[in-house]
Amino acid sequence: MNAILRILAWTLAVVLVALPVVAVVNGWIGAERWPLRTLRVQGELQRVDGATLQKTLLPYAHRGFFAVRLEDARAAVARLPWVEHAEVRKRWPDVLEVRIVEHKPFAQWGRDRLLSEEGQLFPAAGIAVPKGLPRLDGPDTRVAAVVALYNESRALFAPSGIGVRGVALDRRGSWTLVLSGGTDVVVGSSEARLRLGRFARLLPQLLSQKQLPLARADLRYTNGFALTWAGATAPQHSATTPPPATAGGRSTEGST
Repeated sequence: MNAILRILAWTLAVVLVALPVVAVVNGWIGAERWPLRTLRVQGELQRVDGATLQKTLLPYAHRGFFAVRLEDARAAVARLPWVEHAEVRKRWPDVLEVRIVEHKPFAQWGRDRLLSEEGQLFPAAGIAVPKGLPRLDGPDTRVAAVVALYNESRALFAPSGIGVRGVALDRRGSWTLVLSGGTDVVVGSSEARLRLGRFARLLPQLLSQKQLPLARADLRYTNGFALTWAGATAPQHSATTPPPATAGGRSTEGST
């Protein structure tokens, strides 16, 4: 009986010692004695809203220095718009320190996402999309290929003073572009760079021959392009190499 009483007494003593520690760690007591009073932000915030950041962290700071759950706070910050990476630390005696790296937007991706300069896709919900970003689209696994063709296309059309507003790759592997003047360019799925290079070289000459804006160019032809001019009733074909004999001397032989 004495042994049992001694065990119970030791158990009660351990509980009485441990309970205050558990209470402090869980924020049951001590939040008012060891409060987190200062929010320190590292990193230049250009797009993350400071007031929203403070509101996001306030529930975690209220738990006090010992009870604040840093990983939960970090996850909450990481969910904010424009946040690429976040770290949350505490500094004695009363500082909650946050380090944020923002996404740097490179392009719009599809309808509801943005592509960062680091090649990461992130949601555009709740974000004021910066003006002038190109529109890119394609399967998520082909981000690098889409960006590569966009950069190459810009270099091809730049000597003519023509910009590239968008590049898209569909699920069948077919490419389309939108030029700065609003021209839709259908490239197709094969020899995309060869076709674009040939078209870019001849485009200034083609534009100089017409007073109408070029609405659409279909490059999926063996010997030339099918061009649709704004206000024209039907597409016209322009040959780049001598075409096979056809009515009117125009080639309509196509390839995909």
